Amino acid sequence: MEYLKNKFDTIVVGAGHAGCEAALAAANLGAKVLLCSLNLDNIALMPCNPAIGGPAKSTLVREIDALGGVMAEVTDATYIQMKMLNSSKGPAVRALRAQSDKKEYMAYMRKLLEENKNIYLKQCCISRLLVEKGKIKGAVDQYGIEYFAPTVILTTGTSLEGKIFVGLKSYSAGRLGEMPATGLSDCLKTLDFTVKKLKTGTPARVDSRTIDYSKMTIQPGDEELNFYSFKPDRPIREQIPCYLTRTNEKTHQIIKANLDKSPMYQGLIEGVGPRYCPSIEDKIVRFSSNPSHHIFIEPEGLNTYEVYVQGFSSSLPADVQIQMLRTLPGLENVHVIKPAYAVEYDYVPAIQLNHTLMTRLIQGLFNAGQINGTSGYEEAAAQGLIAGINAVKFINNEEMVELSRESSYIGTLIDDLVTKDIQEPYRMLTSRSEYRLLLRQDNADARLIPLGHKIGLISDKQFEHFQQKQKSIENEIKRLSKEKISVNEKTNSILAKYDHNIERGIKLIDLLKRPGIDYKILKELDEKTEELNLPREVYEQVEILTKYDGYLKRQEFHVEQATKLEKFRIPENIDYMSIKHISTETKEQLNKIRPKTLAQASRIGGVKPADISVLMVILEKGLVLNN
Repeated sequence: MEYLKNKFDTIVVGAGHAGCEAALAAANLGAKVLLCSLNLDNIALMPCNPAIGGPAKSTLVREIDALGGVMAEVTDATYIQMKMLNSSKGPAVRALRAQSDKKEYMAYMRKLLEENKNIYLKQCCISRLLVEKGKIKGAVDQYGIEYFAPTVILTTGTSLEGKIFVGLKSYSAGRLGEMPATGLSDCLKTLDFTVKKLKTGTPARVDSRTIDYSKMTIQPGDEELNFYSFKPDRPIREQIPCYLTRTNEKTHQIIKANLDKSPMYQGLIEGVGPRYCPSIEDKIVRFSSNPSHHIFIEPEGLNTYEVYVQGFSSSLPADVQIQMLRTLPGLENVHVIKPAYAVEYDYVPAIQLNHTLMTRLIQGLFNAGQINGTSGYEEAAAQGLIAGINAVKFINNEEMVELSRESSYIGTLIDDLVTKDIQEPYRMLTSRSEYRLLLRQDNADARLIPLGHKIGLISDKQFEHFQQKQKSIENEIKRLSKEKISVNEKTNSILAKYDHNIERGIKLIDLLKRPGIDYKILKELDEKTEELNLPREVYEQVEILTKYDGYLKRQEFHVEQATKLEKFRIPENIDYMSIKHISTETKEQLNKIRPKTLAQASRIGGVKPADISVLMVILEKGLVLNN
């Protein structure tokens, strides 16, 4: 009954995608969790596009699932469209994207939270932290009520001192219709944290009954469904289409004529916006030679007329937005339900964190999500999961989880955040990983489910299902390596349909390696392959591992080479400023970030290869330079 005394194991501040994952992970590992939200009706809200996944982000969602998080499960339960992007390309860049029913997503997530006996929900604004001798002791809300816990996880999203801009008008809010989180920024500053500002934005919401879809290009979902979660028996749901329209010269003219009314171009917004998701006015200015831009019309749910105008975020005045929207084909008579807006908010640069997501200044204090300078639901959820796991590890005095770049996109994301001084909202991209051929969305279970099971978030039943799948993949590759197909008229008549033929007997594995030959064709050619009737999740892995075997082995070799630098651990108390023969810029950067390994040091901006060589000599000779 410690909750009656406001005593918990973990306090999670914010109930967005990071906060929900953090709370559920900690609670499922046995911690008593207080989950605080400015508005409990907005738990797991999608304030921007009602969609999960896309390039690189889909890999994050699969990795979250493999570690025992819930984003994949909730998405699979509430999707209204599933689409595999880049399906004709290689597996490293294929990406699943789900259009979600926004209200259903929120309701499903809230149900998971409410059904968990270890989670206590609280609607309040945490305005101050309780800290004693460099350790977190709890938090205080706007009413002065104190809550006590040895760990606190900050997942404040865009609410931290948030300010919304619509044209030259602005008001304090973290999201449209919500109050900002006040007080906490000042508290963090008094605790010697660096606090800066970023900016993001979201498009207008419009009434689908006022849209002429006949003037747009339909974008249906996939007939052959893929899912995010590796759990079996995912639900088959009704799918509804999205639509594609485009901007035109008239749209661009209106935007250019009204740039003087943009808070961004008038210098009213200090924070830097997301480079990979710019406002429509930013697109028009930066890509002035482009006569048109894609705009997607995306439904927000099965039971609402509200739709989302993807690619059309703006901070221009509401009346100008209406003019702009009505130039788009199909939106000539559109009714705007909610205007687009920009939001500027405080964040705490993540170079002040360790790879565990615990702050360096205060033990037991973790940050996750947009407070770390990221953008995107998936990036936030991934960080929340790791923070939740490590909060419990910290309480139990156990070794905390630190994912490497070689293991996952989550590891890459966190390493980038804590190593590089991010100056703009960070978005996960496939190009950010040097090991993207190994870190695919399709093999996230093989990479991370064993760890998820070891942590305690993957059940024995799910782990057994995973092991059976891996055994089936291994057995089928062995069988294909032994079984041969002989030359005959039937074989070559089938192969001819796919512009192939064989002149002598060939092993099935070698046939599968040929371009244009997939596992389904083997079923046509070989009765035993047909009789096995392996599930798609198995035979797709067989196909990928076979076709890309040489490339995978080459990248595995590069991983082995890179891990040599990871073995060079740097003493925590090393005095970089006293090291000779390395540049002052490098000393300052190393002293600021204080990397744990030589590999991490090599990824810091401004650190030169020659400086890494000097450090390697020092470490090899065992020379420890103390402060």
